[in-house]
Amino acid sequence: MTASIFLARLLGPMFVVIGAGLLFKPIRFRAILQEFIGSVTWLYWAGFIGLLSGLALVLTHNIWVPDWRLIITVIGWVTLVRALVTIFQPEWIVALGSAIVARHGYFVGAAAVNLITGLILSYFGYAG
Repeated sequence: MTASIFLARLLGPMFVVIGAGLLFKPIRFRAILQEFIGSVTWLYWAGFIGLLSGLALVLTHNIWVPDWRLIITVIGWVTLVRALVTIFQPEWIVALGSAIVARHGYFVGAAAVNLITGLILSYFGYAG
Protein backbone atom coordinates (compact mmCIF):
# COMPACT_ATOMS: atom_id res chain seq x y z
CA MET A 1 0.00 0.00 0.00
CA THR A 2 1.43 3.37 -0.99
CA ALA A 3 1.57 6.34 1.37
CA SER A 4 -1.04 8.10 -0.76
CA ILE A 5 -3.53 5.24 -0.45
CA PHE A 6 -2.89 4.88 3.28
CA LEU A 7 -3.36 8.62 3.90
CA ALA A 8 -6.47 8.73 1.71
CA ARG A 9 -7.93 5.86 3.75
CA LEU A 10 -6.99 7.61 6.99
CA LEU A 11 -8.07 11.15 6.12
CA GLY A 12 -11.08 10.41 3.90
CA PRO A 13 -13.40 8.96 6.55
CA MET A 14 -12.21 11.55 9.08
CA PHE A 15 -13.23 14.39 6.77
CA VAL A 16 -16.58 12.70 6.03
CA VAL A 17 -17.36 12.36 9.74
CA ILE A 18 -16.35 15.96 10.49
CA GLY A 19 -18.39 17.22 7.53
CA ALA A 20 -21.44 15.23 8.61
CA GLY A 21 -21.05 16.51 12.15
CA LEU A 22 -20.87 20.11 10.97
CA LEU A 23 -23.92 19.59 8.77
CA PHE A 24 -26.13 17.69 11.22
CA LYS A 25 -24.94 19.06 14.58
CA PRO A 26 -23.99 22.71 13.91
CA ILE A 27 -25.12 23.87 17.36
CA ARG A 28 -22.80 21.37 19.05
CA PHE A 29 -19.86 22.33 16.83
CA ARG A 30 -20.56 26.04 17.40
CA ALA A 31 -20.41 25.42 21.18
CA ILE A 32 -17.16 23.45 20.81
CA LEU A 33 -15.63 26.25 18.74
CA GLN A 34 -16.70 28.90 21.26
CA GLU A 35 -15.11 26.94 24.10
CA PHE A 36 -11.98 26.30 22.02
CA ILE A 37 -11.33 29.94 21.11
CA GLY A 38 -11.94 30.94 24.72
CA SER A 39 -9.11 28.77 26.01
CA VAL A 40 -5.45 29.67 25.54
CA THR A 41 -4.52 26.15 26.65
CA TRP A 42 -6.68 24.50 23.98
CA LEU A 43 -5.33 26.88 21.33
CA TYR A 44 -1.72 25.97 22.08
CA TRP A 45 -2.50 22.25 22.29
CA ALA A 46 -4.22 22.46 18.92
CA GLY A 47 -1.22 24.35 17.55
CA PHE A 48 1.26 21.73 18.71
CA ILE A 49 -0.87 18.79 17.59
CA GLY A 50 -1.44 20.53 14.25
CA LEU A 51 2.29 21.15 13.93
CA LEU A 52 3.00 17.48 14.54
CA SER A 53 0.27 16.37 12.12
CA GLY A 54 1.24 18.87 9.43
CA LEU A 55 4.91 17.95 9.62
CA ALA A 56 4.06 14.23 9.47
CA LEU A 57 1.95 14.77 6.34
CA VAL A 58 4.48 17.03 4.63
CA LEU A 59 7.40 14.74 5.44
CA THR A 60 5.64 11.60 4.21
CA HIS A 61 3.58 13.04 1.38
CA ASN A 62 5.02 16.13 -0.32
CA ILE A 63 3.83 15.08 -3.80
CA TRP A 64 3.07 17.97 -6.16
CA VAL A 65 1.35 16.21 -9.06
CA PRO A 66 -1.86 17.28 -10.82
CA ASP A 67 -4.07 14.46 -9.56
CA TRP A 68 -5.99 13.49 -6.42
CA ARG A 69 -2.79 13.04 -4.40
CA LEU A 70 -2.30 16.80 -4.44
CA ILE A 71 -5.24 17.07 -2.03
CA ILE A 72 -3.24 15.24 0.65
CA THR A 73 -0.19 17.43 0.09
CA VAL A 74 -2.26 20.61 0.33
CA ILE A 75 -3.94 19.35 3.52
CA GLY A 76 -0.48 18.78 5.00
CA TRP A 77 0.78 22.26 4.13
CA VAL A 78 -2.42 24.00 5.22
CA THR A 79 -2.32 22.09 8.51
CA LEU A 80 1.30 23.08 9.04
CA VAL A 81 0.71 26.77 8.29
CA ARG A 82 -2.45 26.88 10.41
CA ALA A 83 -0.55 25.31 13.30
CA LEU A 84 2.20 27.91 13.08
CA VAL A 85 -0.38 30.69 13.03
CA THR A 86 -2.14 29.13 16.02
CA ILE A 87 1.11 29.00 17.99
CA PHE A 88 2.51 32.40 17.05
CA GLN A 89 -0.64 34.47 16.38
CA PRO A 90 -3.45 32.84 18.40
CA GLU A 91 -5.44 36.09 18.32
CA TRP A 92 -5.92 35.58 14.56
CA ILE A 93 -7.46 32.18 15.25
CA VAL A 94 -9.71 33.69 17.92
CA ALA A 95 -10.86 36.41 15.49
CA LEU A 96 -11.51 33.88 12.74
CA GLY A 97 -13.29 31.53 15.14
CA SER A 98 -15.48 34.38 16.40
CA ALA A 99 -16.45 35.27 12.83
CA ILE A 100 -17.29 31.63 12.10
CA VAL A 101 -19.41 31.28 15.24
CA ALA A 102 -21.38 34.39 14.27
CA ARG A 103 -22.36 33.11 10.81
CA HIS A 104 -24.32 29.91 10.17
CA GLY A 105 -23.24 29.82 6.52
CA TYR A 106 -19.66 29.06 7.47
CA PHE A 107 -20.72 25.77 9.04
CA VAL A 108 -22.64 24.76 5.92
CA GLY A 109 -19.68 25.70 3.71
CA ALA A 110 -17.19 23.91 5.96
CA ALA A 111 -19.45 20.85 6.01
CA ALA A 112 -19.59 20.80 2.21
CA VAL A 113 -15.81 21.18 1.82
CA ASN A 114 -15.14 18.45 4.39
CA LEU A 115 -17.70 16.06 2.90
CA ILE A 116 -16.46 16.54 -0.67
CA THR A 117 -12.81 16.23 0.34
CA GLY A 118 -13.55 13.15 2.45
CA LEU A 119 -15.57 11.46 -0.27
CA ILE A 120 -12.87 12.07 -2.88
CA LEU A 121 -10.12 10.73 -0.62
CA SER A 122 -12.24 7.77 0.46
CA TYR A 123 -13.02 6.93 -3.14
CA PHE A 124 -9.37 6.91 -4.20
CA GLY A 125 -8.26 5.24 -0.98
CA TYR A 126 -10.75 2.40 -0.96
CA ALA A 127 -12.04 2.03 -4.53
CA GLY A 128 -8.91 3.09 -6.42
